Amino acid sequence: MAKRKAEEPPKGAPAWQSTFADLMNLLLCFFVLLFSMSTIDAQKFQEIAASFSNTFSIFQAGGSSFDDGLLISNGVSQLNNLDMYISNTGAAAEQTAKQNDLNKDEADSAEELKEALQEEQLKESETLAEAVSEALVENGIDKDVDIEFTSQYVQLTLKGSVLFDSGSADLKSEAMPMVSKIAMILERYATSTIEIEGHTDNVPIHTSHFESNDVLSSYRALAMFDYLVANTSIDPSKIKHSGRGEYIPVADNSTPEGRAKNRRIEIKIYNSLSAEN
Repeated sequence: MAKRKAEEPPKGAPAWQSTFADLMNLLLCFFVLLFSMSTIDAQKFQEIAASFSNTFSIFQAGGSSFDDGLLISNGVSQLNNLDMYISNTGAAAEQTAKQNDLNKDEADSAEELKEALQEEQLKESETLAEAVSEALVENGIDKDVDIEFTSQYVQLTLKGSVLFDSGSADLKSEAMPMVSKIAMILERYATSTIEIEGHTDNVPIHTSHFESNDVLSSYRALAMFDYLVANTSIDPSKIKHSGRGEYIPVADNSTPEGRAKNRRIEIKIYNSLSAEN
């Protein structure tokens, strides 16, 4: 069979495209003509513009950019206000930074003063501890009294078994010479507050005199207080006494040796720079 030759399409755009293009041109001319014959209501335009400004404004409280003295009607004034705002913001930030630096300097100064005070307190406690330690050695009781110090006070620790019989708050007669020497040292060196604390182990106690370790420790501290008041010239208003019971152990209560260490009397001699003075 003979092959049929394919027909070539006509050259140029299809006829319908030309007709459609003419129609679009006519519509465009028609709308341009309508627009040229219309008038713009300036008041409505400003109302619409103000509405957009209040909704999307970047100025404080939604300030309008179309009002008198603002960006469109008076651009120079608006820019000056913006420049002033930026300047004031920068000044405020600088002032805040200066205040922060001042606060930091004050905090640093306060910390330095605090550290300097603690150092002076520690030096005074150390000097007092050395003097009391020498007095303990001179009186031959340095083996019976432990001494330590902090920035606030010098602490003397006396063994409870040396001072009291088990379950008793009466000072033992054989302990009186040592107690007398302790009182003499306190009278000589304690120029500020003295605090006497009684401590026990954790073995429960309940007798006709003491219903608990708290009560026993309080009466033991009171016994030392009464002795100092009766036998020294120390002002009683400068002596505090308290019972701490079993709650501040210095050793393990599970062993006899640990319980013996926990039964003690602590005498704190505060220095003249301490908070208790």
